[in-house]
Amino acid sequence: MSATRTRIEQQVESDPGVHFNELVRSLDLASGQVQYHMGRLLDSDRLVRENLYGRTHYFPPGTDEWERGALAMCRRETARDLIAMLLVYGPKRPADLTDELGVARSTLEYHLNHLTEQDLVRKERDDRGRVTLVLARPEATARLLDAVEPSIPERLVDRFTRLVDNMLAE
Repeated sequence: MSATRTRIEQQVESDPGVHFNELVRSLDLASGQVQYHMGRLLDSDRLVRENLYGRTHYFPPGTDEWERGALAMCRRETARDLIAMLLVYGPKRPADLTDELGVARSTLEYHLNHLTEQDLVRKERDDRGRVTLVLARPEATARLLDAVEPSIPERLVDRFTRLVDNMLAE
């Protein structure tokens, strides 16, 4: 295997769920070069590609389906902040989270839909039908959250999305 493929494989191993552009930046390689070698690694089952919610993520082959979804969600700033709030403070009501995170209710619901789809968060209802948000797998989620350090471009995209959501909510 070529040295470039080895570098790509090692980068994905150390940063599971990484995006293509982040790979290009972190390895300081031309995008065409990374694309070529990624194709070869994917064809030989040395990497796994997962398209989730408009973004393509790359994982080592041993990453199970739940971890792939969880890591992909942890790479989104709002979802990551929501998970962190539930880890630190425990179960919360959605209205409390919109206030504490400073996001529109629609933005919170967008991320909650994906988090529940990926089995990271559960919506529990009390006897009066009020919803409380609870982490489905707190220990495993905390471990994966620690493994994800988003890049500056990822943060900028997330913050731009928040800004637009806030402007539309007004």
